[in-house]
Amino acid sequence: MTTLNEQQLHAGFDKYPKPDFHFAYGTAGFRARADMLGNVCFRMGVIAALRSVSLHGRAVGLMITASHNPEQDNGIKMVDAEGEMLAAEWEPICTRIVNAESVDLLQHELHHAMESMQIDLKQSSPHVICGYDTRPSALALAKAAEDGLHVLGAHIVNAGLVTTPQLHFLVMESNMKDLELSLHLPPTVEMYYEKLASSFVKFLAGKPFPVPIVIDCANGVGAHAIQNLIKMLPEGLVDITLLRTSMHEQGKLNHACGADYVKSKQCLPAGYEYEPTVKPGSLLCSFDGDADRIVFYYVTGPVRDPASFHLLDGDKIATLATDFISELVREARLDITVGCVQTAYANGASTAYLTQQNVPVTCTKTGVKHLHHAAKEYDIGVYFEANGHGTVLFAPRAMVAMGLKSLINEAPPASTEALDRLRLLTVLINQTVGDALSDMLLVLVILAARRWGAAEWDKCYSDLPNRLTKVSVPDRTLFTTTDAERRLSTPVGIQDKIDELVQRTPQGRSFVRPSGTEDCVRVYAEAKTAEDAERLAQAVEHLVKTAA
Repeated sequence: MTTLNEQQLHAGFDKYPKPDFHFAYGTAGFRARADMLGNVCFRMGVIAALRSVSLHGRAVGLMITASHNPEQDNGIKMVDAEGEMLAAEWEPICTRIVNAESVDLLQHELHHAMESMQIDLKQSSPHVICGYDTRPSALALAKAAEDGLHVLGAHIVNAGLVTTPQLHFLVMESNMKDLELSLHLPPTVEMYYEKLASSFVKFLAGKPFPVPIVIDCANGVGAHAIQNLIKMLPEGLVDITLLRTSMHEQGKLNHACGADYVKSKQCLPAGYEYEPTVKPGSLLCSFDGDADRIVFYYVTGPVRDPASFHLLDGDKIATLATDFISELVREARLDITVGCVQTAYANGASTAYLTQQNVPVTCTKTGVKHLHHAAKEYDIGVYFEANGHGTVLFAPRAMVAMGLKSLINEAPPASTEALDRLRLLTVLINQTVGDALSDMLLVLVILAARRWGAAEWDKCYSDLPNRLTKVSVPDRTLFTTTDAERRLSTPVGIQDKIDELVQRTPQGRSFVRPSGTEDCVRVYAEAKTAEDAERLAQAVEHLVKTAA
């Protein structure tokens, strides 16, 4: 049985005053400057306890992180009981409760949430798992969240310093229906490392990975996680060099390094020209600050020469994974669907490549929650945003099909091997959310199976040159979209003019979408040549400025 302690609610309201700022819960939860988030974290503690009660006491999670944002920022987001992102209907509830200006209004919003979601506090007790990354503000904000959890007397599990994907894993494992699978023991981060390491080792079957790996840990919690994972791998299996591992040095987190920096700047992390392991023949990759996304890259000549840099982003990871998994499904003779989910930002060359491989492709609106939902429509759904955030989902039908096929003794050796590999992938891949460590191991086992290095992977297709710009506008709400944000509905007439420009551009494609956070619209353009892409982007920008 749960009760709401109004005295503690009042005390928390006074202890964590709301700043003069409107917060909005989005795909990344709440994010802002860390000194503005005490109020948010306290109230999210209360909300998380309510969410757990609404799920009959199943565990939910609270992760304090701001991913690739600068170190002075922080954020908090909730992890739902299946280890996935918070259910969409709870996002406006979070926004209303966090923005309540008075304690009376706060109580009103809490009671309104209980009524609208039919929450009976007498039915169960809340269970919440809390984690945080390496930001200096993390401990104070975690304390604020715990104060909020105490308002409803929640059972709190402090996971401590974890990556975002590890917290998702812990929440999912805590709610497993078959307790025999976890031997009646609560899940631990060590279980996470064990699952990844054991499946990776089995997949490589004792053969050392042939290419040296250099990992940029973004000076974040990913450094802590990958160091622990390496300890569980047999010596000599993989040659790994860790760079940018200064987790507790002020000002280092995501500074001139990390997945977002490499992807957006299209260059190596700063200072890599002085690193002896950064050289042709090595496979390079970057985590982001909370290790939920990854991009790969390699160099073909002098490290100081920008022309030597070659990026292997989320599109490249998606095509590699989809192609390989589709091949395994065919070899295993499974009658299941494999598809890939992208957004409009996916490079057109990647979409064309998948189409040529007869892989169905779904395009969704921007935002991981949209991709994750669409991936569930396939028996095996692969999704990655171009920024390197993504995973692979295996639906129950796929798991059943693999289980039944394994019972057939007459299968040829190639079919049996493919089936074994697919089953290992279901363990290796963190299906709850994008996970830099899990996704890195996925790429490594595929490259090992194909005996490829980075250059061979990159040869699958060549990205079309593209430009992504933003145009400041007085009112971004004037711009509305349709067709998974690929076409403008309003202002009326602009889309027809964009179509005319695209038709005149060889292999041209362009779209305009309003920003979710700033008063600007984003313009994406791609074409056969860099000059054509630049020209198309500028022409579409001019249309936007005229319409605004």
